[in-house]
Amino acid sequence: MGMTMTQKILAHAAGLDKVEAGQLIEAKLDLVLGNDITSPVAIKEMDKMKVNGVFDKDKIALVPDHFVPNKDIKSAEHCKCVREFAKRNEITNYFEVGEMGIEHALLPEKGLTVAGDVIIGADSHTCTYGALGAFSTGVGSTDMAAGMATGKAWFKVPSAIKFVLTGKPSKWVSGKDVILHIIGMIGVDGALYKSMEFVGDGIANLTMDDRFTIANMAIEAGGKNGIFPVDELAIAYMKEHSTKQYTIYEADEDAVYDETYTIDLSTLRPTVSFPHLPENTHTIDEIHEMDDILIDQVVIGSCTNGRIDDLRIAAEVLKDRHVKKGLRCIVIPATQSIYMQAMEEGLLKTFIQAGAVVSTPTCGPCLGGYMGILAEGERCVSTTNRNFVGRMGHITSEIYLASPAVAAASAVTGKISCPCEL
Repeated sequence: MGMTMTQKILAHAAGLDKVEAGQLIEAKLDLVLGNDITSPVAIKEMDKMKVNGVFDKDKIALVPDHFVPNKDIKSAEHCKCVREFAKRNEITNYFEVGEMGIEHALLPEKGLTVAGDVIIGADSHTCTYGALGAFSTGVGSTDMAAGMATGKAWFKVPSAIKFVLTGKPSKWVSGKDVILHIIGMIGVDGALYKSMEFVGDGIANLTMDDRFTIANMAIEAGGKNGIFPVDELAIAYMKEHSTKQYTIYEADEDAVYDETYTIDLSTLRPTVSFPHLPENTHTIDEIHEMDDILIDQVVIGSCTNGRIDDLRIAAEVLKDRHVKKGLRCIVIPATQSIYMQAMEEGLLKTFIQAGAVVSTPTCGPCLGGYMGILAEGERCVSTTNRNFVGRMGHITSEIYLASPAVAAASAVTGKISCPCEL
């Protein structure tokens, strides 16, 4: 009985020839990640351990990104705690305001995540790095503390679901539509503690930004991780961004999967997740049959959809058009580098001329942090990853998850719309 891609990575990290689903292992870590919300808790736990420093100052990344630039005294104190810890332990990969970005866009960009790595992060969307063929997963702050202290973590080896992607997506269909379609199909617990392994010739038709988006939202189906095979595009990305050595693992032909799903990308339509769960999906064609869903705000950004491809698509839709009067449209480039590239390409000018506002990189409104909080009864179309009750503000507000294309078109019409309608 063979191993899946994820199982091979974990076996190597544990120093074992073979692992099986359900087996408990202790694995060496290549990177431990924390942010301004989760790191202070981990730092306090490390203080209780009375350990002398961290296991490797080059294999820890601290990225204040949720409430930055600091929105209040409490968030400022959290960031101060992280900043002082980073200085005290000479953490190499500490990224302050001005050079930071949203963690899950920043780390691949900085070359800190590569194929074959085992990565834990005290943030649930750490699964993003599976787009590069890494095993990466979110953990609690206590596990982060143990990881920073020892460079190791315990895992139960996950079983896997195989998603065979074929065909080529049509215009205005992106990675966001692919993963929303999958979550709608299997549910928010459909991959509970399982590895979501994506294969098939359709992957060649997905950009790296598409793949980051899909892997990012594996957790929204309950997945332990999401992972893509390492092809020429992934190798080119790593060579451009990283000097780290990478290792390519491939699933055995006789690897065991709990389920296998085949998805023809050419049949997918722009998809929107309605309140209050990501699995509550509807295609744009179904939405056309409904009464108009009027909205108050659009957010384009986050660790899911704040990358350069996302901004280019949004700008294409908004060019020579204007945000509907009375509607707020907030655009958030995910990193300083993406912000700069968008500026040089004229995308920021397009957004501002269209009546949108452009923010410094931050998670901000995604988690109801700040800079985009919803009032009672307000509706938002957002390119973020969660639409739980009260996620972005008042408990009666509503979040509709969508791609940058649908979000931008909705900003123009003031209702949930597809660019094909403009």
